[in-house]
Amino acid sequence: MDATTGMMTWSDELYRIHGYQRGDVVPTLELLLAHKHPDDKAEIREMYAALARVGGHFSSYHRLIDANKREHRVLTSGDAVLDADGRLFSIAGIMVDLTATLRSETGRAARDAVTGAVRTRAVIERARGILMGRLGIGADAAFVLLRIYSNHTNKKLAAIAVELAALAEDPGDAAALTALIQDLQNHTPLAPGGTPGDGPAAGAP
Repeated sequence: MDATTGMMTWSDELYRIHGYQRGDVVPTLELLLAHKHPDDKAEIREMYAALARVGGHFSSYHRLIDANKREHRVLTSGDAVLDADGRLFSIAGIMVDLTATLRSETGRAARDAVTGAVRTRAVIERARGILMGRLGIGADAAFVLLRIYSNHTNKKLAAIAVELAALAEDPGDAAALTALIQDLQNHTPLAPGGTPGDGPAAGAP
């Protein structure tokens, strides 16, 4: 940007980010600001005002709305240069469109969260089945054992379930499995009929 005239020089990519082709518009600071997201516009104006006073390096992560009303999340970075009299002379920088990258990362994170939740549920169900088979109790009673043990030991319920499942899968760990199940019972004694007794109330895992 030439600070004297207010005119700007854009790359083809910068035109495309804003929804234009070269020749469609004359790039100016006001046009650039007009495309900023309404919630980010005041902050961007303050940043440019500060650059006009003191110059220096700038960096900003914000949103813009292109000519087709599509939102982009962009990172800008550059430098503002003052002349010998301390007046703004020029601003030069780059803009990186992170929209597609962030969408991809968000989608991947969501898929990973769903996959993790399914796996956690499966291993907890496996642990419940082990307790039901070894102790002759119902599914609800088995889950209560896990919850109360989780509260008493400050271990995540899923981690306890993983430990139970791993011990049950290895015949060499039979003694360790028996000891762990006994420890669960010690924290929550089973009343006659195979239901948790009058131990402490179960809280959230």
